[in-house]
Amino acid sequence: MNIAIITGASSGLGSEFARQLDKALGHTDEIWLLARRKQTLEALSLTMKNKTRAIAIDLTDEKALRQFEEVLAIQNPNITVLVNCAGIGSHGTFCRQSREDIDAMVQLNIVALTAMTKICLPYMRKGSKIIQFSSGAAFVPQAAFAVYAASKAYVYSLSQALKQELKGRGITVTAVCPGPVNTPFLAHAYGTAFHLRGIKRLTMMETGSVVSKAIVDCKRGKSVSVCGLPIKILYLSTQSVQNFLQKFFRTQ
Repeated sequence: MNIAIITGASSGLGSEFARQLDKALGHTDEIWLLARRKQTLEALSLTMKNKTRAIAIDLTDEKALRQFEEVLAIQNPNITVLVNCAGIGSHGTFCRQSREDIDAMVQLNIVALTAMTKICLPYMRKGSKIIQFSSGAAFVPQAAFAVYAASKAYVYSLSQALKQELKGRGITVTAVCPGPVNTPFLAHAYGTAFHLRGIKRLTMMETGSVVSKAIVDCKRGKSVSVCGLPIKILYLSTQSVQNFLQKFFRTQ
């Protein structure tokens, strides 16, 4: 049985990915939609042409992850696509953020994503694809978004390393690194003080554009998917600095 797995599928980029993959995927028997809100997943399922499975799961719950791992062992599917969309962010200075907010970002953005990747890899074969949602925030540290940016830098780094490790198995890994995207995530991250100014407002993208670009880049085997000219300039700039530093230290 060939399946695609999408985490964070109940809203935002995750649900958009579900809708676009529903049209783009071939040779897929089921699309598994993972998130905490089962009713929302079931409503999304009704709009899709492919057979779907709505799985209500808290990815930060170790017991729930082990149960999901058991389901995979019983079903023994071929996972053709894994999309790790689930993520959370909280805006504010590190000193003023609560331990709960910080722990939530680390647990979902880093621990859960890593666990899902590890759990699913044994069921992936040549031609399978992993799409990890990082962020443009991964390229530079961000004051008042410190933990979120650091967590996305982790996702970006992990993706680049896995890309090399899995090359021999014919499995591609693409890190999706958008700037601000018009989703409920922003309102949640900024809370009652939600507002975007300057460059962030200018680089705001719609979910459809980010996801369609990610799918195209994934099919081409690209290691990074960057949507929008301003974020692409930021990415290329940081890459240039990184390449310079690597060459500099190799000569010392």
